[in-house]
Amino acid sequence: MVTSSSSWSQALVRISPYAFSAIGIAISIGVSVLGAAWGIYITGSSLIGAAIKAPRITSKNLISVIFCEAVAIYGVIVAIILQTKLESVPSSKIYEPESLRAGYAIFASGIIVGFANLVCGLCVGIIGSSCALSDAQNSSLFVKILVIEIFGSALGLFGVIVGIIMSAQATWPSKA
Repeated sequence: MVTSSSSWSQALVRISPYAFSAIGIAISIGVSVLGAAWGIYITGSSLIGAAIKAPRITSKNLISVIFCEAVAIYGVIVAIILQTKLESVPSSKIYEPESLRAGYAIFASGIIVGFANLVCGLCVGIIGSSCALSDAQNSSLFVKILVIEIFGSALGLFGVIVGIIMSAQATWPSKA
């Protein structure tokens, strides 16, 4: 028989909100950089392969790599914003509902931003790969596919906006 003291809700309440905050900040930057790296890998490998057939595309298609790198920058910016939300709380108030809510808000914000940027990095990488390959075949397609790539990059910005809105809920109890 499971008692209430061993339930998941009790376990989550007894973990320090600072631990949740730190994990959220780490996920925000780590998973965003992973998404950027994955997108750069996808775009870069196609760009190098397509440049064998049409060397003229190399410098023009580096914009796709820059879009992928912007995904990592989104994660760094949000991690800095989340880091500024951390405040010192006396140990007697660390498990109060306001502290727990602040820790969970920073954690949720980090997860949202990290995974939104992971998907955005993949999206931009795949579109960038298509842009390089189609530009090698027909140079008139570059601008058309670049517009689609910009829309794919907006997914990361949506994640950043939602993460900032979520982190606004992070208010720690006063020290008094």
